[in-house]
Amino acid sequence: MIKLEQIHHVAYRCNDAKETVEFYKEMLNMDFLVAIAEDRVPSTKEPDPYMHLFLDAGNGNILAFFELPTKPKMGRDENTPEWVQHIAFRVADEAALMSAKEELEAKGLDVVGPTEHGIIRSIYFFDPNGHRLELTYVKGTDAQMKQLAEVAPAMLEEWSRTKKAPKHAAWLHEEEFKDA
Repeated sequence: MIKLEQIHHVAYRCNDAKETVEFYKEMLNMDFLVAIAEDRVPSTKEPDPYMHLFLDAGNGNILAFFELPTKPKMGRDENTPEWVQHIAFRVADEAALMSAKEELEAKGLDVVGPTEHGIIRSIYFFDPNGHRLELTYVKGTDAQMKQLAEVAPAMLEEWSRTKKAPKHAAWLHEEEFKDA
């Protein structure tokens, strides 16, 4: 039986390897761990030069990127809203989140939020490749997390049948939508 221990790394494409490393080092204080470059893809053996970067996202989590100079310029799935695909990083608490927001804005980034999600609070911004990033802190109680876990199967089943948002966990965003 398969037993996963953790995500080793998640890899995304980037436009410029050096610019990407500098952004994550400067904006999020991530350490640059490893660079791997080859002229052929090890798994398929096809010729396709690349630079593969690995950055330390804390606690054994690694964020990786590929620069692919021989491929057409990267884009994004035009059928998927830009808010959907994102990379979320956890910070310690509200003070750390607000401090990060101030720091990122002082460094010239446009930051959305904080956004209230009931059990977490988040801010959002983009890296130079167009990847949406989220910084979040967990504020949910054990009871709230237990409640969400209990209703998750029913919510999924209802969604699967109706394709309409089940209301079992609507309390998560009551604060965000109270004036809407």
